[in-house]
Amino acid sequence: MDSKTGTTKVCDTSAFESLESNVRGYCRAYPTVFDRAQNAVLYDERGREYIDFLAGAGTLNYGHNNPILRRALLDYIWNDGIVHGLDMYSGAKRRFIEALDEIILRPREMDYRVQFTGPTGTNAVEAALKLARNYTGRTNVIAFTNGFHGVTLGSVAATGNAHFRSAAGVGLHDTTFMPYDGYFGEHVDTIAYLERMLTDNSSGLDFPAAVIVECIQGEGGVNEASYDWLRRLERLCNAHGIIFIVDDIQAGSGRTGTFFSFEEANIVPDIITLSKSLSGYGLPLSVVLMKRKLDIWKPGQHNGTFRGNNLAFVTAAEMLSTYWRDREFSRQVQKKSWYLGKRLHQLREMHPCIVGVRGRGLIFGIEIASGELAIEIRDAAFRNGLIIETCGSRDHVIKLLPPLTIEDTVLADGLRALERSINEVTQAADNDGAVHNTEALA
Repeated sequence: MDSKTGTTKVCDTSAFESLESNVRGYCRAYPTVFDRAQNAVLYDERGREYIDFLAGAGTLNYGHNNPILRRALLDYIWNDGIVHGLDMYSGAKRRFIEALDEIILRPREMDYRVQFTGPTGTNAVEAALKLARNYTGRTNVIAFTNGFHGVTLGSVAATGNAHFRSAAGVGLHDTTFMPYDGYFGEHVDTIAYLERMLTDNSSGLDFPAAVIVECIQGEGGVNEASYDWLRRLERLCNAHGIIFIVDDIQAGSGRTGTFFSFEEANIVPDIITLSKSLSGYGLPLSVVLMKRKLDIWKPGQHNGTFRGNNLAFVTAAEMLSTYWRDREFSRQVQKKSWYLGKRLHQLREMHPCIVGVRGRGLIFGIEIASGELAIEIRDAAFRNGLIIETCGSRDHVIKLLPPLTIEDTVLADGLRALERSINEVTQAADNDGAVHNTEALA
């Protein structure tokens, strides 16, 4: 409300609507103009607050404008640190590589080399697939139902959703989809199915260079593979000389409470892709981690103008040093995870429209009876000052991705806003049903 005129302030979106491409997406669900942000709270131009359970689709695990990372970044800029340098050496890159090796890789006995690709997750996936094909001399890749790996040609070929695939404009080849864990229900062994396809010369499956998998499918509906399923998949790949790629772009960088989403499964992928929250600050950064034997690249063979974001190196190194030198931060995330899971299961007991709750760490999905109802809940949440998104094959899963650094009180406030939104939508649906029943009787 404007104190001078007594009228409600309206954010002007006309420039976006008249000048920006129709391809814009998230802004359609959240029709306001955001102005500033701090940790788990966004503010729009009217000064209205929104609790952020989207966190840049998993890009802001450490919150908006994290003050620790911001200070390191501002100091670097103030001292005229290198901003752009292609893939030349820089002090910022050295600090990040050394921190990654010292804090993350060596304590986990992971001997990997680091490749810097273009700045987004799909660039890392493209590089990983290209490397696997070059190393094995084979072209086919096995991906999984409901998987999402990006929207450039190689990665969208490994993405299951028809909405993204339909925009490619060309045929999508050299990828075979197999059922993810639980795709046919808990009684169908999808690893046994894959093994049969690989070992039967008449299955019609072109023998693959690689298997690419998400341990938790974020865009696909927060579908979580069991640790046993992941271990069996790794053994199957190793037995047949197939490169085992884990896409940890959304579920990695601490989202599950461990730095990598696969740590508790005790697997060691041949290749790992990381992006989104790797910089810790929302700055673009993507890497491919590969076992040393796989590093067969010739110099400059896979390149790009922005394959080294020095500003992101600064904040990434600071993020690793601040949050991952010991297990305290991980314990804090797990504590929040327990609270979040408990509250969501309580909501499920109260609302028949919630047919499932799943997730771990601070990535959870609430499966709703229909996509239409899930979208209504998302829209009601926005009106109630909460940012959430829908995912899954029918947009029927509400995905919760609060920053890992969210304050306990803000997490509780966000869940109250979610509960209020579900109540509003379900009560409205019940009232509509009562009106329809009355009309039918009349």
